[in-house]
Amino acid sequence: MTDTSPPRRPVQLRGRAFKSLVLAPETPLPDWFADLDEALKRSPTLFDGRALILDVAALAPAAPDLDTLLAELGSRQIRILGIEGTDVSLLGPGRPPLLVQGRPSNTIEIPAQPEPEPEVPPAPLEPATTSLTIEGSVRSGQSIVHPTGDVTVMGSVSSGAEILAGGSIHVYGALRGRAIAGAARNPRARICCRKFEPELLGIDRLVRTAEEMGNHLRGKAVQIWLDGGAIKFASLD
Repeated sequence: MTDTSPPRRPVQLRGRAFKSLVLAPETPLPDWFADLDEALKRSPTLFDGRALILDVAALAPAAPDLDTLLAELGSRQIRILGIEGTDVSLLGPGRPPLLVQGRPSNTIEIPAQPEPEPEVPPAPLEPATTSLTIEGSVRSGQSIVHPTGDVTVMGSVSSGAEILAGGSIHVYGALRGRAIAGAARNPRARICCRKFEPELLGIDRLVRTAEEMGNHLRGKAVQIWLDGGAIKFASLD
């Protein structure tokens, strides 16, 4: 009998590039983990749904204890996709793969504990140089990073999406995800939205989670700004 079945296709491998965040621990590690824990207390969802790259180059020349380091990160629900900045001989079964030739992108600082406001008024900040307009909505899982100016979203920002802007953020629909304005150390930045339902908000170095904001403005048009080192909320209606 003649075999008339179609030929089987070979297994295909496809290249694909993704943006990722990089964690770069520094010595002494106990101090670095203490700073990381403080940041996670203020922003519990900062790494939710993210796979990160672990750069251990700053821990050289002493060979880092990768198993302990990975275990400490895992206990904080931080998933490591790959490791860079080390020798392949230090990697093995059960550890993430070694990554090389990564291309640097924008640096995002984890919001730090704000220092007391100085007695003298700060020097005037230079105005934002550019602006970015998103014609539609920002879907869950999307990350918009624009460190040089304002971001305007003509639609909504879905839950699980995030926007980080050097200037102000304006959302003409519902704000359900995460929004951090003034990331370029701009305390004059504001966040305005038509429907207030955020997971996390931040201006300059101050961050507030949904639990800390309460429900009294939920569903309303709201503006958010800094006043005297504190985040303020007010209805626009």
